[in-house]
Amino acid sequence: MNQLVHSEAIARDDESAGREGRTNDPARTMAEILEVATHEFADKGLAGARIDEIAAATRTSKRMIYYYFGSKDGLYLAVLEEAYRRMRSIEADLHLDDLAPAAALRRLVEFTYDHHRDNEDFIRLVMSENIHRAEYLRQSKGIRQLNVKAIDSIRGLYDRGVVQGVFRPGLDPLDIHAVISALTVFNVSNRYTFGTIFDRDDPKTKAETLQREQVVQLLLRFVEYAKNE
Repeated sequence: MNQLVHSEAIARDDESAGREGRTNDPARTMAEILEVATHEFADKGLAGARIDEIAAATRTSKRMIYYYFGSKDGLYLAVLEEAYRRMRSIEADLHLDDLAPAAALRRLVEFTYDHHRDNEDFIRLVMSENIHRAEYLRQSKGIRQLNVKAIDSIRGLYDRGVVQGVFRPGLDPLDIHAVISALTVFNVSNRYTFGTIFDRDDPKTKAETLQREQVVQLLLRFVEYAKNE
């Protein structure tokens, strides 16, 4: 199908969607597709997810989804990129530079804890992509640069803390990020197995294997000078 015929087919799909109550708004349509696809991929993984179900839930067509995203793999990658973009966008609004170093670290950890706890789909996507050994994220042209900002933010608050004598020197900001991720991701990724084995959590409630303040204190103790030093 050449581009002209393909575009005409998409236009017919848009017109049909409009008769069903949808507006002919490509940006809105793509956003809706990404939202539904996020849950579909998180719930069923790349292999189990069905484009037919995404199309039905968004009242669009498979042809339109492929027009916007190229393929099922292309949609999956777009979902991954959007999930990270959304998280980093919110992080940028935390205004960590306006806070004292320890307060800035606390805010970052609390945000990460809350984000992961309240966005289980994000954690499931990360777990799924690790099963694929980051095969799809490696194809992304912007994912590394997008996440560099997260490390730069930690470096900024950590360096200020070292200069002020609050944080101990010699730590790598990437290691601090890894510790934050390890604790807050585990809280969600292992909620069912941990809760079942140790009879700890109600699987119908949000994951809180580790309490929020526990995670904050662990991170602060990791970067701060020991009290007896």
